[in-house]
Amino acid sequence: MLRRAMAESGRLITGNVVSLKLRPQAKKAPEKSAGRSRPAPPADKFAARRSELAQATLLTLADLGYARTSLREIAQNSEYSHGVLHYYFTDKLDLISCSIREYKTKCATRYDDVIASAGNIDELVEGFLERLAETLQKDAPVHSLWYDLRSQALFEDFLRADVDEIDLLLQDMVWRVVSCYAKFKKRPLAVSPEAAYALMDGLFQRALLRHVSGDKKAIKELQRQTVALMPLLLA
Repeated sequence: MLRRAMAESGRLITGNVVSLKLRPQAKKAPEKSAGRSRPAPPADKFAARRSELAQATLLTLADLGYARTSLREIAQNSEYSHGVLHYYFTDKLDLISCSIREYKTKCATRYDDVIASAGNIDELVEGFLERLAETLQKDAPVHSLWYDLRSQALFEDFLRADVDEIDLLLQDMVWRVVSCYAKFKKRPLAVSPEAAYALMDGLFQRALLRHVSGDKKAIKELQRQTVALMPLLLA
């Protein structure tokens, strides 16, 4: 009986050892293939790509205009596919707004070096008039798109915040010029920043319309009217 008990005990011990050795380990969850799902890019990279695309498609947008364009048409006239544009922009309004913001943000500093380098009022006025002529001649399609977009903001809620923000940038740009002018003249300004911008911008928009209509005198007339306007801004 003792021998039988020892044999049975040995079988139990052996069986436990075997069972421990053969007990399967928990399987690891399979790793997801990188190619199956494409994670969204980080916010900073996404914004940088939007900026890059907005700048690259700006001239296409300017040529097509607001009313005649869609994301698909923009893609057909640029190096980017419709899918790429649709991934980064909700619709054409989103793309146009972003493009104009990119351009006008840079445009808002156009006269800063003229102000910084002007040693007297003649240098200031001369440099300002040269830049006015340059941007009207070279960037007319983009300025036309801006005025188109600003008009659409009267009807599109989506555009208003961006248009207001860009308008303030341009208003500050004009105010820096006329403030420097007043400083050289040693006289205070008689108008508000809003009024100065409205007057200057009105002259520019009218000259732009004449220029795109083929009027060869539009640029010279803009410069003449600007020279006549600036003293009227002073007290």
